[in-house]
Amino acid sequence: MPLSIGTKAPAFSLKDSDRSDVSLSDFSGKTVVLAFYPAAFSGVCDTEVCAFRDSLSELNGAGADVLGIAVDNYFVAKEFKIKHNLNFPILVDHTADTARAYDTAIENFAGMPGYTAANRTVYVVDGSGTIQYAWRGENPGIEPDYDAVKAAVKAIG
Repeated sequence: MPLSIGTKAPAFSLKDSDRSDVSLSDFSGKTVVLAFYPAAFSGVCDTEVCAFRDSLSELNGAGADVLGIAVDNYFVAKEFKIKHNLNFPILVDHTADTARAYDTAIENFAGMPGYTAANRTVYVVDGSGTIQYAWRGENPGIEPDYDAVKAAVKAIG
């Protein structure tokens, strides 16, 4: 189960694909969409980040920023962002601590002992840091309902 609506979003500070620090607290007073995904350059993850890219002006217009988060490294995150011309930060959770804090970590992902990935999970966090929307796929191959994410953002604004 994803974290519950109405709970405080766990604080985090991660590096983005350019190795700049990004913290949830940087978005205090703003709505933020946290889009966890399992694996860059995989079909469904590519589709998901491109859907958020293509919806960014609508989400920004409703007062929200988007952050993509994966258990990955800087090199992969940078190439993923370039390949898909992403217009929002891609954050590197190389220790999986943030994925675990958001109850979205999949241990031993894809049958690889010791490898942790983030399940496909979307949270919408309001300006006070409270989770207002939470969704997690039954498995990493399921995409979020993008219209539901947009509706959650618009309901906050």
